[in-house]
Amino acid sequence: MLARTKKRPTDSRVPLTLMVHPVNVERIKRYVASIEPEKGDEGSITLDEFFVKTFPGETKPAVVLRGSRGRENLTQKQLAEATGIPQRHISEMEHGKREIGKERAKKLAAALHCDYRLFL
Repeated sequence: MLARTKKRPTDSRVPLTLMVHPVNVERIKRYVASIEPEKGDEGSITLDEFFVKTFPGETKPAVVLRGSRGRENLTQKQLAEATGIPQRHISEMEHGKREIGKERAKKLAAALHCDYRLFL
């Protein structure tokens, strides 16, 4: 027999304060708007819909690479030294101008401590 569980309230809101770099303010506002459900809306969207809404005009591998590098606090030059990939190529990959490819994805994943499939 299943035990009864206490249902969490879903209609209350909690204030949240963030300290972010000024260049990220608009992106964070767009993100919050994309995850906050509209009145009467379930608020669920697919990952692809979220990505297109949050990062318009950008490719997923480029955003993942830039975010992973930022998470590891590495510069493009440091990542280039760690992977053997020229810094110019890393910049082009982060801006969606160069495909990453499987071999480079594996090198980047090893340096950034993540799964290489994220970059494909």
